[in-house]
Amino acid sequence: MIISPSVLSCDFGNIERDTKMLDASEADWLHIDVMDGVFVPNISFGFPVLQAIRKHTNKTLDVHLMIQNPDNYLEEFKKAGADILTVHYEACTHLHRTISRIKELGMKAGVALNPHTPVQVLEEIIGQLDLVLIMSVNPGFGGQSFIDESIPKVKRLSALIAKHQSKAIIEIDGGVNLATGKLLAEAGAQALVAGSFVFNSAIPSETIKALKQL
Repeated sequence: MIISPSVLSCDFGNIERDTKMLDASEADWLHIDVMDGVFVPNISFGFPVLQAIRKHTNKTLDVHLMIQNPDNYLEEFKKAGADILTVHYEACTHLHRTISRIKELGMKAGVALNPHTPVQVLEEIIGQLDLVLIMSVNPGFGGQSFIDESIPKVKRLSALIAKHQSKAIIEIDGGVNLATGKLLAEAGAQALVAGSFVFNSAIPSETIKALKQL
C-alpha cells in the first residue's frame, strides 16, 4: 500500500519540521492539496509552499489540483517540484490535452473524480492515466466523514482498469483511517491519502506505519 499523507493537515507554523518528519517516516508520497476557492469552497496554498516542501524531502510530491483552469499552471507546478500532477475531471474541458501536456512536462498524470462522478467517464482515457484519485469526501476541507459508496466505486474502477489493461494506480482521498483503509485495500485501492488521521494522532510516523501494513 502506498501512503500519501496530506500536508494540508500539518502544522503550517512548523511546515519544515512536519515535512522532515514525513520524509523520515514510511510514507511513500507527500500529498499536496492545491485549492483556489473557486472549484472548491476553500483556499489552501500555491507555488511558494510547494517549493518550500520540495526543499525538505526527496519523496514523491503527489500534487492534487482542486482548481479551475489547471492548464494555465501545469508548467509552474513542474518547476515547483511536482512529481505527480492530478487534475479534476470536472475542471477539464479538454482532458486528453491536459493529460498529454502533463506527461510532456515529465510528470505522472492523474485524474480525480468527485463523489458524484461515475468512473465510466474515464472509459476513453483510462489507458493513458498513471493514477485515478477517487474522492471519498466532497473536496475542499479536511476531517470529513467517509462516503461509503466509495467502496463499490473502487471496485468498479478496478474493473475498468482491468478491462483496458491500464497501469493506473487507484488512490483514495478523504476519511481514510485504519477501518476504511482496510475496506478500500480489499476493494482494490493501491494508494491512500490520510491527513487529519495522521497528524491528529499521538505519533504520526507510527500511524503511517500502521496504514502501510493494510
